[in-house]
Amino acid sequence: MSELLLPPEHRYAKRIAAQLNEDGSELSILNLGPTHPATHGIFQNILLMDGERILEAEPTIGYIHRAFEKIAENRPFYQITPLTDRMNYCSSPINNMGWWMTLEKLLDIEVPKRAQYLRVIVMELARITDHIICNSILGVDTGAYTGFLYVFQFREKVYEIYEEICGARLTTNMGRIGGFERDWSPEAFRKLDVFLEEFPAAWKEFENLFERNRIFIDRTVNVGAITAEQAMAYGFTGPNLRAAGVDYDVRVAQPYSSYEDFDFIIPVGKSGDTYDRFCVRNAEVWESLSIIRQALAKMPEGNDFHADVPDYYLPPKEDVYTSMESLIYHFKIVMGEVPVPVAEIYHPVEGGNGELGFYLVTDGSRTPYRLHFRRPCFIYYQAYPEMIKGSLLSDAIVILSSLNVIAGELDA
Repeated sequence: MSELLLPPEHRYAKRIAAQLNEDGSELSILNLGPTHPATHGIFQNILLMDGERILEAEPTIGYIHRAFEKIAENRPFYQITPLTDRMNYCSSPINNMGWWMTLEKLLDIEVPKRAQYLRVIVMELARITDHIICNSILGVDTGAYTGFLYVFQFREKVYEIYEEICGARLTTNMGRIGGFERDWSPEAFRKLDVFLEEFPAAWKEFENLFERNRIFIDRTVNVGAITAEQAMAYGFTGPNLRAAGVDYDVRVAQPYSSYEDFDFIIPVGKSGDTYDRFCVRNAEVWESLSIIRQALAKMPEGNDFHADVPDYYLPPKEDVYTSMESLIYHFKIVMGEVPVPVAEIYHPVEGGNGELGFYLVTDGSRTPYRLHFRRPCFIYYQAYPEMIKGSLLSDAIVILSSLNVIAGELDA
């Protein structure tokens, strides 16, 4: 039987036997995952170990593969949004907005400036929560629990803002084709102001807790380093690419939702190691806060929270309950009875982990002919075996944590 057809454990067993015959060294196989909490999700890494040193690694994914792309090809466009929530659930509003913008590109819909700015605010809030989770959990994986407990209260405050906007917290199903379902309430803006006032001081303390911490530096500097050339060869985007020194950001390279109206820098690192990935995400949080403040300051007057596209804008719920015409229109929109053009398009957004793209092919029917999600986690996780080769087992944990692999986005 070909070695490639053997299960990974058997392939490694053959290598172990060969090495034992040659030099008598004692090697072992270790399963890192799929149920270990340090793997940050349900995926497995079969490690060939020489003591604590990793000689080879083979990842196994697909434990929570839910066939989202095939499910989407059998759903009307409005009913696909909950699928996007369940990819990177740490920043699901970005997934939602990216999907709506893909459909708006398909339908040639111009979204009002105010709705675009509202989208920017909610996407940057989502980016902040994504980085809060990644960096605070990296602290936990290096033995520092305090920072995680301290900053997680602010993720809760962002979720309360989500609740005011759409009524949901983690999987938000937020927005609609053309903008939002309803205008933001005064309470949503009040809670946003409170967050902008209280969070910066806490985030500064979080940075001070780690960035000059001797133990944290020893655990992360020169650990899991990847060069810019390697990162680009693997298809890295987002903070993991920028930590290697490449200043690629979809918000700047291909602006959407009026990102060209805002001034912000793209934080970059130099070595592409675990410490640089941590620092890049820290710096991006400050840039996100700046973008939110600019969006609030530049917010156009009025209540244009949705484009004038009655064929795709759901009637108010109270009308659906009392008017037959509104009920019929609601049904037609949700069930995809409104025709769409035949087209092939791709739309990327800057997700919490990098370039999140939607490749959509339509044939004019009520469902996509083909829909592919470009999931950044799926792209860069392929580099993980190379990044941990030669490292200690404890290093493999922090490298995985710094990559911010989200299982829902990895498998989809």
